[in-house]
Amino acid sequence: MNAPVSNPSVQNQQAENQPPSGTGWKAQLQLGYRFRQDKTRLVERLQRGPLAVQRSLYPEGSPCHTYILHPPGGVVGGDQLDIRVRTHSGSHALLTTPGATKYYRSDEKMAYQQQTLTVEKDSILEWFPQENICFPGAHAQIHSDIYLEQGSRFIGWELQCLGRPAIQEAFTHGSIDARTRVYIDGEITLIDRMSTQGNGLINSAAGLRGYAMNATLIAGVIDADSLELVRSILETFDPQLPVGATWVDNLLVVRMLGNNTEDIQKVLIPVWKALRQHWLKIPACSPRIWAT
Repeated sequence: MNAPVSNPSVQNQQAENQPPSGTGWKAQLQLGYRFRQDKTRLVERLQRGPLAVQRSLYPEGSPCHTYILHPPGGVVGGDQLDIRVRTHSGSHALLTTPGATKYYRSDEKMAYQQQTLTVEKDSILEWFPQENICFPGAHAQIHSDIYLEQGSRFIGWELQCLGRPAIQEAFTHGSIDARTRVYIDGEITLIDRMSTQGNGLINSAAGLRGYAMNATLIAGVIDADSLELVRSILETFDPQLPVGATWVDNLLVVRMLGNNTEDIQKVLIPVWKALRQHWLKIPACSPRIWAT
């Protein structure tokens, strides 16, 4: 499979996403996984700036677990983070982060994070970063582009938190543009976007309905029978929970609102475990960092 940038339309889209030059951290992390000698190995790694990874972990045999690190601990206006991950055919990687990514107040200077995930045929990528916490006054563009081939398998989530609900600090001002696009064989299949200026989206009945957090889990390329499995799991929780699942164009999408990460993960982690067992035919193995 050629890299996504070989597609001229994708080249144009990526050019549109390029942030303007300015002060702040400029960090890039590029990771490539291949199956070699009975396990998936991180064989391609490019690091620039403060983005880094810990050594590869193998708590369940051949799948490779990787923790992405951002040592500065937070993102401010002018920072530009670029993360690119590719799983080559036959490989299986699970990536997460040890903690939340925090976007701090930035006096209207924009922070940029671009994530590009490419999953080749007969490979598996599990993508589970901890939540993005957007402090009041933060200005951030958080974009994810996911490229899937038919025969690939991807499960991942994005968790966005506006303000700091744990201390009753609302997102009263600032601007956040969080967007996820999914492509299957080069064709765009899903666009999921959350864009807000201040607290307008939080208080809107058509938006977050008073909740501070928005979570989206995506799985693909997957058959429609997965939808009934996931809905049966969701039915075991409080029926008043603002959570739902849909399937369209070989993608399963679970959306949930909440006010803290723990409550959201109590729902999404069982969904992931069930999908892993049913679809991937692999028992769930939570990253060790989740238990700390």
